[in-house]
Amino acid sequence: MLRLRSFSSKFKPRSISSHSTHYTCSTTHDFSTHLCNSTTNPPFCHPQINPPITPNLFTPSGFPPKHPNSIYSLQSPNGYPFFHKFNLHTNQISLNHVFLDGHSLNWKKVGKFNGNGIGFSRVRSFCSESDRESINYDVVIVGAGPAGLSAAIRLKQLCREKDVDLSVCVVEKGAEVGAHILSGNVFEPRALDELLPQWKQEGAPIDVPVSSDKFWLLTKDRAISLPCPFDNKGNYVISLSQLARWLGEKAEELGVEIYPGFAASEILYDDEKVIGIATNDMGIAKDGSRRDNFQCGVELKGRITLLGEGCRGSLSEKIMKKYNLRAKVQGQHQTYALGIKEVWEIDSSKHEPGHVLHTLGWPLDNKTYGGSFLYHTKDRQVSLGLVVALNYHNPFLNPYEEFQKLKQHPAIKPLLEGATVLQYGARTLNEGGFQSIPYPVFPGGAIIGCSAGFLNVRKIKGTHTAMKSGMLAAEAAFSVLHEGLNMETYWNNLKNSWIWEELYRARNYRPEARLHSPIQYPKPDGVVSFDVPTSLYRSNTNHEHDQPAHLQLRDSNIPELVNLPKYVADDKGQLKLQINAQNCLHCKACDIKDPKQNIEWTVPEGGGGPGYSIM
Repeated sequence: MLRLRSFSSKFKPRSISSHSTHYTCSTTHDFSTHLCNSTTNPPFCHPQINPPITPNLFTPSGFPPKHPNSIYSLQSPNGYPFFHKFNLHTNQISLNHVFLDGHSLNWKKVGKFNGNGIGFSRVRSFCSESDRESINYDVVIVGAGPAGLSAAIRLKQLCREKDVDLSVCVVEKGAEVGAHILSGNVFEPRALDELLPQWKQEGAPIDVPVSSDKFWLLTKDRAISLPCPFDNKGNYVISLSQLARWLGEKAEELGVEIYPGFAASEILYDDEKVIGIATNDMGIAKDGSRRDNFQCGVELKGRITLLGEGCRGSLSEKIMKKYNLRAKVQGQHQTYALGIKEVWEIDSSKHEPGHVLHTLGWPLDNKTYGGSFLYHTKDRQVSLGLVVALNYHNPFLNPYEEFQKLKQHPAIKPLLEGATVLQYGARTLNEGGFQSIPYPVFPGGAIIGCSAGFLNVRKIKGTHTAMKSGMLAAEAAFSVLHEGLNMETYWNNLKNSWIWEELYRARNYRPEARLHSPIQYPKPDGVVSFDVPTSLYRSNTNHEHDQPAHLQLRDSNIPELVNLPKYVADDKGQLKLQINAQNCLHCKACDIKDPKQNIEWTVPEGGGGPGYSIM
């Protein structure tokens, strides 16, 4: 993988390669990259700070040896940047250090690759003929989640099986792999068993099997036990963000290049065909001017582009509209819910590893679809959450406040007394199911995972289906690049897979709900219920403050008709709309729930957003 390293300084280069030399190096797998030359690069490459990078400097793993005063020592145990430990926020990331790990390095002349179809240079160099630089790959994957990483791993497995060399990169807007991943998560290992059969022996962070499974109907004061509709035997209670990091390591070991901290903001086209993505420009001030650390976005071009952005992916939504992908299969409009989650550390006497609880009813009324979950994980940790369907009609309903009410229930509050909140987060999820699946293939690529809506609502699970969809898309992409077939294979394989069978069986599980009345929410007690700023702090959310708001209004006049009393005064005393985009959790509920559909969620600077580690 191309290991990207940079840290806050006034010596930021304009781009990935702006301080690269003419030297290149390549691995035995014929990957190549620019190396930092300490004699010509800025102070972070100065020999007094870091020794010159030469072929002999690299260890057998391909990673430079650690030095007491070297920035290369800022390496977390799992192989990913550990920026927050050193107060290096995500908005301080640039790509002024590029090097390979996992392969032995050999100097060689750089040649051209003429593969099946389009010929791409194997060099990770950039086009100097345009303002925005470009890197070419065989496959570009957007999103380092379960779907995207499974696709990357499967592609590289096929390359090894067939002795084929395909370049694969994954671009991830989170500061590190897993930073934007949030889920319950009771994990069904079916897809992982197929992808990496030796995952137990290889140290996957899947340690807590489900030991008991309960289902309650909550009233305001009681918890009524009901027969459990779920079958979680053989499943595990996990942290999906931790599993994503582990999958990232496996992908790296196979030669996948992962670019964390870079947000894919634009689809690249050649006529009507998708040919890759572009990351957004970094270092743009709120007023649209260029800050001193401005960097142009980078084009990542691929013969195949796979979109695995998760629920309500911004690029996936654009692709579905452009190519009318729902209409092609008479797919219904997608429906959504908002999941809110906290991870608590509780007293050991109350901890039951593997215990799984789901509830219906209170605090939601009988006109609002949703429910809660409580999972006992390892290390005295408990995952507690509430899921609220976003088709609720009561404008007074506040999902966050409903979650605070839930924790006051007499069957739940005793568990949390004396406990500590470790992390908070929120994310939307698809609930449309089988009827809402779009045609997932477009010219030049495909949509995978929750971007396409493969969540099984009946099971309340989507990780295993997301992973399987990524694997199927990878197999189709390989057949395109190596065997001359087309991506239609992905659609056919989906319909013949266990994903299709699962979702078809669950197609009628999701009911509808209506009507509303005003709600008075109690004030947070600071013990088990909390105000929004406190919870935001626990999400580790951080954005560069001086950048344009990534929550865009399609029509700025619409809020004046409704929200004018909420406006704040500007410097001249006139009222203006204030959007606090720096507090965004990237849950995307505003993009979905806005009744006028006037809010468009776009990606901020790469690396911004929440910093989940155990979600």
